[in-house]
Amino acid sequence: MDIKIGTLLQLEPTHSTRIEKFRCKVVEQTENIIYIDYPTNVSTKKTAFLIDGTEFRATFHTEDRQSFAFNTQVMGRKSGNIPMIKLSCPAETDFIKIQRREYVRVETPVDVALQLGNYRYQLVAEDISAGGLAIDLKGPVAFKDGDDVVLTIVLPFSNGEMHYVVTDAIVVRIFERDNTKIASIRLTDTDEIDQQHIVRFCFERQLLIRRKELNETV
Repeated sequence: MDIKIGTLLQLEPTHSTRIEKFRCKVVEQTENIIYIDYPTNVSTKKTAFLIDGTEFRATFHTEDRQSFAFNTQVMGRKSGNIPMIKLSCPAETDFIKIQRREYVRVETPVDVALQLGNYRYQLVAEDISAGGLAIDLKGPVAFKDGDDVVLTIVLPFSNGEMHYVVTDAIVVRIFERDNTKIASIRLTDTDEIDQQHIVRFCFERQLLIRRKELNETV
């Protein structure tokens, strides 16, 4: 699936402590490079000058209204009728389809510390999204449905970076599935920066799962 000339892209930095979004248009394309016009900062409406090597998560929509995302990096600049920025473009197999739901949930183990008053538990979530988690309970716990708790979520990224999300949450319900007790947890006070880290983590894990599935079929 080629990204057609004229496609609008939204770029979000993957290694930033600020929430920023940029919009731009694809003006040229080669096999693994796309050329965009100079992007506009969505908040300030000002033209942005992107630094070489900066990494972004790019999202776009196809003509049939499907949404996709991919990781990209600023590769340089090119002169022409209009000034252009070069972005790396991965193979189609590295594009992730964005589901039509508020937060994408990914099945992957995640270390979580849960605190309720003086009780503290080291647990593992079996899936995660920017809205919540499903945590395996290996033994008896002091918390129950409706309790307010504090979570510390450990997010290990593939580049070796480690991020810790500390947030308030609520225990939605505790139930059994396949002879395992599960706590469904909803995040209630996650700031935008931490949400961005969780979304980035989920996207990265989706990509790893996709690559593993493709390798298994070869």
